[in-house]
Amino acid sequence: MDDVTKNAYGRPWWATAVFYQVYPRSFADGNGDGTGDLIGLRQRLDHLDRLGVDAMWISPFYRSPMADGGYDVSDPCDVDPLFGTLADFDALLADAHQRGIKVTVDLVPNHFSDQHPWFVAALAAGPGSPERARFIFRAGRGPDGSQPPNNWPSVFGGPAWTRVPDGEWYLHLFAPEQPDLDWTNPEVPAEFERILRFWLDRGVDGFRIDVAHGMAKEPGLPDVDLSVIPSREEGATMPSPDDIRWDRDQVHEYHRMFRRVLDSYPGDRMAVGEAWVANSERLARYVRPGELNLTFNFELVEANWGAKTFREAIERSLRAMSGVGAPCTWVLANHDVERAATRYGGGAVGVARSRAAALVQLSLPGAAYVYNGDELGLTNVELPDWALQDPTWERSRHTERGRDGERVPLPWSGDEPPFGFSTAPATWLPMPAEWAAVTVEKQESDPGSTLRLYRRALALRASTPDLLEPEFAWLELPTGCLGYRRGEISVLLNAGEAPLPLPAGEVLLASGPLDGQTLPIDTAVWLRG
Repeated sequence: MDDVTKNAYGRPWWATAVFYQVYPRSFADGNGDGTGDLIGLRQRLDHLDRLGVDAMWISPFYRSPMADGGYDVSDPCDVDPLFGTLADFDALLADAHQRGIKVTVDLVPNHFSDQHPWFVAALAAGPGSPERARFIFRAGRGPDGSQPPNNWPSVFGGPAWTRVPDGEWYLHLFAPEQPDLDWTNPEVPAEFERILRFWLDRGVDGFRIDVAHGMAKEPGLPDVDLSVIPSREEGATMPSPDDIRWDRDQVHEYHRMFRRVLDSYPGDRMAVGEAWVANSERLARYVRPGELNLTFNFELVEANWGAKTFREAIERSLRAMSGVGAPCTWVLANHDVERAATRYGGGAVGVARSRAAALVQLSLPGAAYVYNGDELGLTNVELPDWALQDPTWERSRHTERGRDGERVPLPWSGDEPPFGFSTAPATWLPMPAEWAAVTVEKQESDPGSTLRLYRRALALRASTPDLLEPEFAWLELPTGCLGYRRGEISVLLNAGEAPLPLPAGEVLLASGPLDGQTLPIDTAVWLRG
């Protein structure tokens, strides 16, 4: 119904929504095999309801050989048996909608699995065939074609090309099991329109577009200047504008197609892009009128802890998005980057800072994404070598550990692993014993817990008009401190080295205990007045 697709201020629901990212393998296990699934997610919907989120984004649950955690899709219109069935998805969707929670799912348009029927047919058909034209096959370089067609590296390490027995090479910007599609072939956009409509017809409210900056390739596939590509050890980093593997202008034509399909359905269906691009100005191009509705803003993910870095990230983002009339979409963590508490120093300090950063994130104008476990203050887990499953570990010849540390299953209850996540004794990634102190059950009964903080923040956000309106103005504070006003609400962050005297006003929420009339370091507060 149209009346439920608008927020209280007449804007589309997604413009100010708080989305909750579910990494399905790690959220809740409903069938007792040690891996999270749609059944477990449905059983735990009350957690999202009590948390107060508006929508969820479910990472891939499609049929997949799981070479890259489900982002190697072999059938994008079916549920992998690891996660359940289409009937399980339909039941989950209905239950979420009954609770007023909208459901968005992943679209993975840059590549398919090497076990997708299209790629199987491409290998069988041979060079020059229509089947191969759906992907990016090329002859090799050198007198015998034994060298890759260009020097592009894979995101996961090693070359971005793999040779097949007949001598041709195919491009994979990620793992060899993820061959890139050729979007200049009309069959490819037509297939993705079919995929979009399949899920929209089932009732999903939107999509997260994976690698939204990658589908278009530089004509002629020339070599890239390898000196402009940062090493993975540098962490989450925007690509250089000179990295020709990404952010080609033609990609916007494909996003306009997505938007046309979305707009043909009722209910403000939406898409958010995962676009790692050089700067906020380039990012804003993805949300121009007629393109995507939202795009993840990774400025805060990239920003080191500090008032100056946070302010610069916020200023760049607000300025760029206002130029195209789009809301910002604030992100602190996801399944691909270190958890915020780890990035901000780890231990008690990292958790305190992540709580403070959450009050900043959730009070900024626009939409926000919360990664499962953020609401528990979880940190990355140092996993043993034998447990690592991210393809980066093998592709880097065991020099880069990959992303498993932020993907460990959630602790729900009890005093020892698997903490109510599963009835199986072992989980797909091992859970640390020290998480006994941070289970949902433990945090439910602790008024000072991170879970209770998130619940209060989301409830206040939903009930406070000033936090949902676009009005925003900076406050001038001492070095090391950050402040801004949202109507009558003031938000202060003390990232400095000394307590900050609090201005007059009613304390609505603080990320940690206040010290009389001062704001301690590594703490944020919402004030009214």
